This record gives sequence, C-alpha cells and structure tokens, in this order.
Amino acid sequence: MASSALLSSLLLLSLSGILAKTAGQVPFLLEVKYNQPDRNSQVFSAQAAPGGTLFGAMTRLNNSNPDFNFTSSDCIDNGAFLESVNGLFGNDQDRTYWELLVQKETNKIIRPDVGISCYLPHANEKVILNYTTY
Repeated sequence: MASSALLSSLLLLSLSGILAKTAGQVPFLLEVKYNQPDRNSQVFSAQAAPGGTLFGAMTRLNNSNPDFNFTSSDCIDNGAFLESVNGLFGNDQDRTYWELLVQKETNKIIRPDVGISCYLPHANEKVILNYTTY
C-alpha cells in the first residue's frame, strides 16, 4: 500500500514537471514563404522556451514535425546563418536567400536587426521565413 502511494506521488510529480515545462512555452506561428509558383506557403505552430531563441524553436520544430526542416551554418561573428528551409537553398548565383521577418500582433511586419540565433520570439506573433532575392 505504501509503495502504490509512493508510486502515485512520483507520477504526479513527474506529470507536474512536464506540464510546467509545456505551460511555460512561448507559442508563435512560423510561416515559410517560398515565393515560387510551384510551392505554397506553409504555416507551423511553434514554441520557444521562455527567453529562448528562434533557432532553438526551429530546432525543436525540426525534431517534432516531419514537414519542417532547415539547415544553417555557423558564423563566428553573427551566429547561425539560415541556408535552407524544406530543401530550398539560398543561391548566390540566383541572388536568393531566406529573409527573417516578424509580423507583430498589430499586423506590422518588421525586419529584426538580428538573425535566427539571436531573435527571441514573442507570444502570438508570426515569424516569417521569406525566400527572396537581393
């Protein structure tokens, strides 16, 4: 009897820890805009850890959703550089790259002055990975 009470207590503690971690997440939308005639935009529900970076949230999404993947390279001075999303790479010859935009709750779209390894998503905003040219 004592062992079943102990087991129940441990289970409750474990579940409360899981719920606390999930409840503390920062929910936001991640839109992938391909800007190509043969590919439609995709929108994903994502979560960042409180104070966590977009890179961390994208990694979490990459690990949990087979419809989303990305690659990046490390830049010693500027952090992670987004190279590809869902198999579509930026290309110097075509002058294409993945631009980071953010649509705030007011619907205003901004271009953050930091990249994916430094941007901290806010609740209920939409982060846009926009495939575009320069």
